[in-house]
Amino acid sequence: MTNESTENKNTAEASTEALTPEEIMAQEIIDQAEEQVEVQHVHAHEVISAEQEKINELELSLSSAQTTIADQKDSVVRAKAEVDNIRRRSAQDVDKARKFALEKFAAEMLVSVDNLERALQNVDKEDESNTGIIEGLELTLQGLIASLEKFGVKGVDPQDQPFNPELHQAMSMQEVPGVAPNTVIAVMQKGYELNGRLIRPAMVMVSKSAPVVDTSA
Repeated sequence: MTNESTENKNTAEASTEALTPEEIMAQEIIDQAEEQVEVQHVHAHEVISAEQEKINELELSLSSAQTTIADQKDSVVRAKAEVDNIRRRSAQDVDKARKFALEKFAAEMLVSVDNLERALQNVDKEDESNTGIIEGLELTLQGLIASLEKFGVKGVDPQDQPFNPELHQAMSMQEVPGVAPNTVIAVMQKGYELNGRLIRPAMVMVSKSAPVVDTSA
């Protein structure tokens, strides 16, 4: 019981002589009720404090769980991105391997193409006895070129086109009247690409500018 309650009780006892028995009984009931209310108030405060502590613990646990979930989600996103990168690089490597696996073989086959083309250039087409030979050479050359084209091999024949050092190899230069400088005027050997990548440059002759004449003398 608090000091304030004690003082109130003493004051009440001092004044009981002036009260009737019924009033005294009523006052005692009131005092007991006030004590019970105070006890219940203290108990309620303790219960509320305990519940608030539990709420604080739950909020802390929730915050920790949310942080863990966010970290795990970030890890999953990074792992997925890495897997996607690996899958993309692997697909690119496979595609490159498929496209250029025949590069060495194609380069070797180009030697046969060159030989057939040279044979057609050197055979005497005026001699009727060579007709069968010429037809055989042409059919063989056409079949070989068609087979190479199926696998992405494409010829580079830059006759009368501007010289391109990325695709052409200049073997000589010559002044040609009426022809713009840096124009391919002759193709000594055709170049070839494999799926867009140069595997052999075209060997060409290129036009050059006429020398500047000094008229100041």
